[in-house]
Amino acid sequence: MVNAKTWTLRKHFDGFPKFSDFEMKEEQLPETKDGEVLFEAVFLSVDPYMRLYSTIYMKEGDVMIGAQVAKVVESKNPSFPVGCYVVASTGWRTHSISDGKGLQRLLADWPENIPKSLGLGTIGMPGLTAYYGLMEVCQMKDGDVVLVNAAAGAVGSVVGQIAKIKGLKVVGCAGSDAKVAYLKQIGFDEAFNYKTISSLEEALKKCSAEGYDCYFDNVGGQFSSVALEQMRAFGRIAVCGGISLYNDTTKQMGPYVQTLMIFKQLRMEGFLVSRWKHKDEETLKQLMAWVKEGKLKYKEHITKGFENMPAAFMGLLKGENTGKAVVAV
Repeated sequence: MVNAKTWTLRKHFDGFPKFSDFEMKEEQLPETKDGEVLFEAVFLSVDPYMRLYSTIYMKEGDVMIGAQVAKVVESKNPSFPVGCYVVASTGWRTHSISDGKGLQRLLADWPENIPKSLGLGTIGMPGLTAYYGLMEVCQMKDGDVVLVNAAAGAVGSVVGQIAKIKGLKVVGCAGSDAKVAYLKQIGFDEAFNYKTISSLEEALKKCSAEGYDCYFDNVGGQFSSVALEQMRAFGRIAVCGGISLYNDTTKQMGPYVQTLMIFKQLRMEGFLVSRWKHKDEETLKQLMAWVKEGKLKYKEHITKGFENMPAAFMGLLKGENTGKAVVAV
């Protein structure tokens, strides 16, 4: 018998999450049956979407949602032998039992010198999100100018680098001077600290006087209201997230965009990464190839200790991370 630790949603968040909204519990797992595997979390992900999804999909008392890279420690399923590593969406748990459905093995030829935690970041869901948002939704083409906000985060940093790999001009914004320096380091053409500028409109114009063709939006809210004014005719907007809205207790009311979108003939599309799941394996291989070639760089913000999951999650929502936020068990 194995005891698993879990973090549950004790109380639905009211505004910004609090430590008292979470509760750690222990449960005894049953013996594995034929076709099942027991795996142990090695790295767990904390992501902005968890704040929104908890409100929509979770009940109080549920285990917090999320993905992890885990090691198979007991197996009665030949597809997942003992010692292999999997990505599993089993939530904030130290140990889990699965029949194999929904489990994804890390790429078979994963190099020893590349952290397996990247299976939750650059070579995982955030990397896939960046790739599909640019390639499928924005449908980048030669000569495009790309704008991305929350650009130093797990998704935004990959968005900018893929656009640079494709030879495009990229503008990004982040919430600290250190993050802006990181964006310049990984190849962004222009970057600014949105917390220290006097006018977002002027900052966007300064970075690209000709406007923007592709806008990868992770933030929403007032930023997007201003950014849409800077789009060029036939611009494309990929709506990935709205982190500026997630902790609001009163819904923000923004400008109406219909007239702007009509006369600029813009296309604005929200998306979930799961839409292109059938392409994941080939896309992950491409992301891995870019990492190995040094074209796609990564940065991780690692918190140690399963007991620190809530703190890592709240730190993420405050913008404490540069790159992917991960908890190492």
